[in-house]
Formats: sequence, structure tokens, C-alpha cells
Amino acid sequence: MAKKRANGEGNIRKRADGRWEGRYTAGYHPETGKRIIKNVLGKTQAECKAKLSAAMEATRGIDVSRADEYTVATWLRSWYEIYAKPNIRISTANRYQLMVEQYTIPRIGSIKLTKLTAHDLQKLYKDLMENGRIDRKSGHGNPGLSSTTVRSLHLMLHSALERAVKERLILRNPTEDCIAPKVQKIEMQILPPEHIKDYLEAADRRGLLPMFYLELVTGLRKGEITALLWSDLDTLNKTISVSKQYVKNPNGELTLSRPKTETSVRKISIPQDAIDLLITEHSKHPENPYMFPSPATGEMYYPDSVVNLHKKILKDAGLPHIRFHDLRHTFATLALQNGVDVKTVSSMLGHYDAGFTLRTYTHATRQKQDEAAQTMGSFMAQVM
Repeated sequence: MAKKRANGEGNIRKRADGRWEGRYTAGYHPETGKRIIKNVLGKTQAECKAKLSAAMEATRGIDVSRADEYTVATWLRSWYEIYAKPNIRISTANRYQLMVEQYTIPRIGSIKLTKLTAHDLQKLYKDLMENGRIDRKSGHGNPGLSSTTVRSLHLMLHSALERAVKERLILRNPTEDCIAPKVQKIEMQILPPEHIKDYLEAADRRGLLPMFYLELVTGLRKGEITALLWSDLDTLNKTISVSKQYVKNPNGELTLSRPKTETSVRKISIPQDAIDLLITEHSKHPENPYMFPSPATGEMYYPDSVVNLHKKILKDAGLPHIRFHDLRHTFATLALQNGVDVKTVSSMLGHYDAGFTLRTYTHATRQKQDEAAQTMGSFMAQVM
């Protein structure tokens, strides 16, 4: 019986057209057992020999019989369904699906997985940063995706391609050689204390005071506040329970899911004024389970609708534009500046740790550090 040629073993010959061809055994078909033969071409014997050596080296450690089945598109879809989707939150799965189907596959999906390079990925990132936005009405006229979104896509691809390495489909993860975009932080803004009265009066004129008052004393995310039910309110203990949120899936449909992180499942204490406003609101539609039902439909407000209402309130009050999310920053900043400790603020916001809250709101805690320095200075003056 003839001896099987080992993986990577090859030979060189000169073809009739004058070029040199190197052929090598890349592996064996898992069903038939037949050799998988690949070749390289060169103008000279030396060139062919160098290409053959490089090709055989690249083949070592790869399951060629499976690797050849995958393009970037087929591998990302397989990875998403088998490895990613079952192990992540619905909101994260929706975001991954969007990044796979709408940002990545239309641009590089046809490339063979084994041929994907860092250069291909770097071009992808550049294109998305310059021209990747699907909804041209958002993004303040910028056609490109944010650096935060592209960096998230880079991290997702790193995870997907790392799994491909572990399954011996590729020899090395090409994301390792990429330069991911640096996140450009959006300048944080708050609703200044002197504007809060005007803001809430404008909200009241639109019949929206309970919702936006609650937002300013809790800092809820837009998907969390729209998902609140009357059963989430505990008037005796003066708390609301946050255990769900509405998020958009890649098709633009709203889905109900658990909050962003496990620490986002929380109870938040609220002041008596908020309780009173909510009870009055409840009396207007006592049979409706939603805390803030839309007058038009009787169902919950869409998160984007709440954002639009916020914009209208600012306009009614003659106030400068800030994002709805900046109301969350307003709550956190004012709470810290008024003596609420950072751990309490962190738990109310649903952050994963107080360190993140501290880093995010350093500007607010600086005032307290100055006060602490003055206190320590007074103490030391007394004991010296």
C-alpha cells in the first residue's frame, strides 16, 4: 500500500506554459479520505518554492476540509447562532445581529474566511466610520457610525474569529493586527438647576409632569421608564422596581427584555412628591397596566417617542437642546453634588460598579473633594 503523503508535504514541477507549480497535500476529506490537493504558481523555481513553503506553513494547524466551507458571512452567521446568541442578553444579541447582517456581511461577507486579513478589516472600519449609517436621519447629519459602535463591532469580530482559531479554521486572528477606533466621548451635559423649574412647567403643560419628574429623580434609561407598570410602584416603601426594558431589535421592532446588566435589576427609592404625582396620574387611567400609557394608543410610549417629547418640552421652555440621556446625567450629577454617596448613586443608576460611576461623574465629585480638603484643613489647624 502506498504511503500517505503527510499534511503540508509537496513537490515542484515546471509546467508547459513555462511557469513553476508547487503542489502539496493540505489535508484529507473527512468522508472520502481522499487527499485535498492545493497548488501555488511562480514565474521562477525560487519564487514557487518560497510560495509553496509559505502555503504549507499556513496549512499546518488548520482543518482544511472544514475551513474551505466558510466565507466570512457563513462563519459569522454560524458563530452568532451557535456561540453568541444562546449566551447573551436579547439586547446584545439584537445588536450583534445588526452588526453582522447590516454592517459586516454586505461589505466583506463574500471573502473566504481563510483569506480574511487585517487589511480587509481595517478598510471595513474606515468605511463604516465614513459611510456606515443606515438611518441617515439620525447622527446629526453624519453619514458615518460613531467610534463607539465601530469599536464594539471590532470586539465582536475579535470574539467570532477567536472561536474560528480554536476550531482550527484559521491559523491566526486577523483582528489582532488591527487598530480599533478610539472612542470619542460625547461631552456630557446636564439640565442646570436654574432650568429645572421651567422644564417641568413645560412638561406639565403637555400633561407629562409625572413621567419627566420621575426621570429627573431616578435617572432611568428611556427603555426602562417606558416599560414601567403600576405593579412596579410600591407606595408604602416609596420605591419603584426596575426589572425590564424595551429595546429595538434589528428589524426596528420593540422587544421587552431584562435591563442592560444584572445590576440594572433594582429597586429605586423615590420622594413623596413623585409618589403623589404618580397616584394622580393613575387616577386618570386606573384600568391601564402601564404607568405612562400613550394617549393615542393606550399602550406604552415608544422609547423614541419619549425622546421626541423631551425635545418638545425643551423647545416649549425655550431651553438649549440636551439629549434625553442627559437627564440621567442630571440626576447623577445633582445627587452627588448634594451629598448622596457614590455607591448609592451607582446602585440607583444600575451601574455595574461604583468605580464606573465615579469615573463618569468626576466633575460632580470634585466639589465634594474640595469640601473634604477644607474639612481636613480645619481639623489639622485645630490639632497643630
